[in-house]
Amino acid sequence: MEDQAEKLREIMKRKKDSEGASKDSLPVKQNVKPADKARIITVTSGKGGVGKTNLSVNMALAFARIGKKVTVLDADLGLANVNVMLNMVPKYNLYHVMKKQKTIREILVETEYGISIVAGASGFSQIANMGEEDRKLFIAELETLSNADIIIIDTSAGVSSNVLDFIAAADDAVIITTPEPTAITDAYGIIKIIATEYDSLNMGLKLVVNRAKGAAEGKSVADRMINIAGQFLNLKVDYLGFIYDDTSVSHAVLKQKPFMVTDPKCKASICVQHIVERMNRNKPDEVRGFGAMLRKIFGGREEG
Repeated sequence: MEDQAEKLREIMKRKKDSEGASKDSLPVKQNVKPADKARIITVTSGKGGVGKTNLSVNMALAFARIGKKVTVLDADLGLANVNVMLNMVPKYNLYHVMKKQKTIREILVETEYGISIVAGASGFSQIANMGEEDRKLFIAELETLSNADIIIIDTSAGVSSNVLDFIAAADDAVIITTPEPTAITDAYGIIKIIATEYDSLNMGLKLVVNRAKGAAEGKSVADRMINIAGQFLNLKVDYLGFIYDDTSVSHAVLKQKPFMVTDPKCKASICVQHIVERMNRNKPDEVRGFGAMLRKIFGGREEG
């Protein structure tokens, strides 16, 4: 009932908004947002090989299917997994923007799946070493990505300073693990470092359990991690959901296509769709925006 009422209010709002528009005016995009207010979702993991990039790309597709304009930024330095997964070879990346050889719009690649990608290369790792003026110009160039509704940042695995900065500055930080003991240990490790390094106790940390045999196993792993984080670290972590251990995923990887494309009705696809719908319902109270995130990470000052 609550969802129906919310949908009805949205329909009425759209109708009211459209009443003032002239009949010969161009169509207006519905989900109008203030400039520089893209929702930033960071996806990370304690170790490699747990499905981080797969989740990033398929979440992007799921958001696109509910009408969001989505950009995936590959910040996995040195390992351009996003374009490999999509069978694409971008000619340019953030390094070319940093060197003022290309603009963001020139390296932004539109995919056949309705999402855009930005190849990260080593751009982010070198921003801190740039001069003040060059860094400001580079950040200003990156801010042009803010015309997206959602920016998903696929980080490196582990606990480098870049990863921690992205987690701290994002609107939602999604940590993915599997039920394997080593993956759980490493995921808890990154949560512990976050609790140690940052003051905020409510950073929008979210947990996804990948390759679970079912809902019970996913919840069991999540409950264990969430309880430990709360008891010993005083850190709030929300359980977003689980993704089935599904052979359709490995088949899609071999085809270099998202599993939501190769098999949109498989168990893994349905799980990702549920995760995205849950995130869409539970938006942050205030979206910081991409520019604010960059200024926070790289030492600039937010306006106002």
